Amino acid sequence: MLRSVSYYTTPSPPTPPLRRRAAASTTTTTAVRFPKLRSRRGFTVKASVETGEPQVESPPPLPSVGKKKQATRRDVRNIAIVAHVDHGKTTLVDSMLKQAKVFRDNQTVQERIMDSNDLERERGITILSKNTSINYKGTKINIIDTPGHSDFGGEVERVLNMVEGVLLVVDSVEGPMPQTRFVLKKALEFGHAVVVVVNKIDRPFARPDDVVNATFELFIELNATDEQCDFQAIYASGIKGKAGLSHDNLADDLGPLFEAILRCIPEPRIEKDGALQLLVSSTEYDEHKGRIAVGRLHAGELRRGMEVKVCTSDDACRFAKVGELFVYESFLRVPTDTVQAGDICAVCGITDIMIGETIADKMTGTPLPAIRVEEPTVKMSFSINTSPFAGKEGKYVTSRNLRDRLYRELERNLAMKVEDGETADTFIVSGRGTLHITILIENMRREGYEFMVGAPKVIMKEVDGKKLEPYEIATVEVPEEYVGSVVELLGKRRGEMFDMQTGPEGTTILKYKIPTRGLLGLRNSILTASRGTAIFNTIFDSYGPWNGDFNTRDLGSLVAFEDGTTTSYAMFNAQERGQLFVKPGQEVYKGQIVGIYQRPGDLALNVCKKKAQTNVRSNKEATVVLDEPVDFSLDDCIEYIQEDELVEVTPQSVRMCKNPKMTTKNKRSS
Repeated sequence: MLRSVSYYTTPSPPTPPLRRRAAASTTTTTAVRFPKLRSRRGFTVKASVETGEPQVESPPPLPSVGKKKQATRRDVRNIAIVAHVDHGKTTLVDSMLKQAKVFRDNQTVQERIMDSNDLERERGITILSKNTSINYKGTKINIIDTPGHSDFGGEVERVLNMVEGVLLVVDSVEGPMPQTRFVLKKALEFGHAVVVVVNKIDRPFARPDDVVNATFELFIELNATDEQCDFQAIYASGIKGKAGLSHDNLADDLGPLFEAILRCIPEPRIEKDGALQLLVSSTEYDEHKGRIAVGRLHAGELRRGMEVKVCTSDDACRFAKVGELFVYESFLRVPTDTVQAGDICAVCGITDIMIGETIADKMTGTPLPAIRVEEPTVKMSFSINTSPFAGKEGKYVTSRNLRDRLYRELERNLAMKVEDGETADTFIVSGRGTLHITILIENMRREGYEFMVGAPKVIMKEVDGKKLEPYEIATVEVPEEYVGSVVELLGKRRGEMFDMQTGPEGTTILKYKIPTRGLLGLRNSILTASRGTAIFNTIFDSYGPWNGDFNTRDLGSLVAFEDGTTTSYAMFNAQERGQLFVKPGQEVYKGQIVGIYQRPGDLALNVCKKKAQTNVRSNKEATVVLDEPVDFSLDDCIEYIQEDELVEVTPQSVRMCKNPKMTTKNKRSS
């Protein structure tokens, strides 16, 4: 529930200092409670007798903290926009850019302008953190748009040290979700100020008051300080570009949101005359400029052509020279000669710069604390393509090409790890989840790489002789008529229900603690059981005791018996055994998975068999009616395969096959 708000009269002994200043002012004020209006860091909300409009009284200047050289930059604010996936972060940034006149009035602007990556647009999610800035009333607001999916939490962690505050975007219907908890926890650990934006306020069944209360309870659960719990709530419709201090009284623009940023987000504290320090939080690549380091300048002044020292967390340093220097203005990188402390900038010319390193003063520079991200929980094996079709479609097919590309990914992706496998042509890639690794696979495929990947496995730990495995919190929002099917599925995967609530629009919200092993391949099963209506989200919780073996797939695979081209004649008989993945006239090879068997275990069959030719003339050929084949995407293939199966990835095709190095079980022939 919301914290109580005290009522004051003027004068009223004993009156707090802020209230005494109000009593001495010339404007007469009266005590009014605004349950929708939150105060932040000592800001007092009152109502004027003449107008009845809320007025905000600023607190006294904060006392100087830390070194004597520290000061604040009043003309800059640095914020990150964080939220659960699909809560409207990127759409809200679109409206902020448009209202800040970043684009011309007659300029055609695509939706979700910050999602510039092809994969981001296709999937409708943000994968990489991106920088932009706007100017509002003479103040430059640096904005970082972050991913909302839990698998890309490392992108959020590495950019939070560049900002002083965050906009926590929460859906007005769904309320706080698993990733909301994760990003808020990280922001509170950094001590950042938080402005809560209740977005999509125009949705049917919106419940803004309940959402604010639930968010406040989340602050309490995460042990936030009193100042952090006293957050400012803004109600907005990102797609309409409207915001307000009350959900039933929105302004015609996002002015209240901009004002809240200036009022509630602290000014960056800097050491203007201190030794140069810039922590590299992300890197980009340009064909002409090479590697570009992006970070916030914590102290000193950075100049173009300046000689600097690049330091790592273990005090290993090397000398370098700044080539070009850029700052973010509107939606572009703008070249500049100097950057003052407190601003976010991009540095060119240091070819070997890495995320987490510090660009420091050449003579007296010292490194800043390294960026820490949570450990990965899932791993997959990458190896060269050994199928009969190897080398036909890909451009980069050797183990050297594969190794170079995987280790190059580590330069930008802090949450990922790569290790050499048991053989020279095998590598183990670890990430936050299957989606995290699948995005890497899809990017490599589009770049022309050809390789094979194994089934995802969880990363186990052993503590005091006990075997531990990762557990996650799974939240499922499902219509009431499908609750029984979903509960049965989660129970089979050793999930333990700890909460069940009535959701909006006739839905039920289920919360489970479940082993990460149980989540592998579960998403498609839940969507099938709920006729595609379930909303399924997960977030890493902790490591716990091993929960025993359990089966994650009940059905086996249909495996091609020989190399050849599929025929309608053979497939007509094969489709009686299960669902097929292939079409007539498609090239297959021995060991390739061509369908889902309707029983446990695998079945080898011939999908290339041709009808025997005779010398008897037939007046009419028999009509063959084939079922539509199942079209599996890369994500579906990764979820489907078991330990003895592989996914063959090429620029043009995604195929599944049995691993020839492993003996198959329960295999029958026909």
